[in-house]
Order: sequence, then structure tokens, then C-alpha cells
Amino acid sequence: MKNLKMSIAAMLLLTLSFTNAQEKEKMNMDHSKMNMDGMKMNIDKMQDAMAEAILSDYFVLKEALVADDTKKAAQTSAKLAASLKAIDKSNYTADEQKELADIIADATEHAEHIAKSPIEHQREHFKMLSKDITDMVAITGTKNTLFQQFCPMYDGGSNWLSESSDVKNPYYGSKMPTCGKVIETIEK
Repeated sequence: MKNLKMSIAAMLLLTLSFTNAQEKEKMNMDHSKMNMDGMKMNIDKMQDAMAEAILSDYFVLKEALVADDTKKAAQTSAKLAASLKAIDKSNYTADEQKELADIIADATEHAEHIAKSPIEHQREHFKMLSKDITDMVAITGTKNTLFQQFCPMYDGGSNWLSESSDVKNPYYGSKMPTCGKVIETIEK
């Protein structure tokens, strides 16, 4: 009888140990999954921050052109070119990565031209840069509401993005500061 009680006690201990080991393994797997999810969230946040930095530089550049400030436009576009080159595309699908690479290469080229050009040429490149940034936002998204605006007078019609629905025309600056209209609201 004593041996039977010892055998039952040993079996109970083994069962508890096994159950404990299973629970511990499950917890480790849950923590591992949480760590992986946390890493993905951190990568997503970094990518969001990079895209938002590009937008921030773009908006400062736009305001410099609105103010007819060639020097500030040049400085800001050099910063924008660096921000564009730093964007991490790894968390996007293969198709999105390819499209982003093309957009970023084109946008970087326009930003570099703006950095070393007179204001008329800066505005020409800003038109093409605006299309690239709009295309980028279509892939990366944005945490802010943006307004796509349109000037019918500049170069057969030209778009740009703005953080405000108030029209401030970067193509004509002080000559025609309110020429244009909002044609689309881009929501989060």
C-alpha cells in the first residue's frame, strides 16, 4: 500500500511538472509572439515617422516657395532629399517596395534639383515632386488629414499637398497667393 501511495504521489508530481512545463512553454511562446508583435509595431512606427518626416520637409519647402524664399527652399529640399534616401521600405509588400523605390528615386532627384536652382526652376521641380509625394502617401499613408490643391494657371494645371484647406499657392507665391482650390481631402 505504501508503494502504491508513493507511486501515485510520483505520478502526480510528474503530471504537475509536465503541466507546469507546458504552461511555461506556452507563456514563452506567447511572450515571444508579443515581442515579435512589439517589434513589428516599432518598425511600423519608425516607418510612419520616416514618412511623416518627409511630409514635414515637403510642407516647409512648399511654404518657402509660397514666401518666394529661394534660399530656404534650397536648404529644405536638401534636407528632404536626405529624408527620402533614409526611408525604410522593408515592411511593405514587394510590389510596394518597387513602387516606393521608383517614387523615392524620382522625388530625390527633384529635391536635389530644387536645392541648387533659381526659384522658377525650383517651382518646376516642385510640381513633379508633389506628384511623387502624393504617390508615396498613397502607399505609406499618413496620420494627418491632407488636402490636395490645384492651381489651373501654372503650367497647364498643377497640384500640391497641404496640411490646411487654406490655399497658399507655391507656384506663384506672392504674385497670386490664393490661386487654386482644394480638389481632394486625403484622410488618415
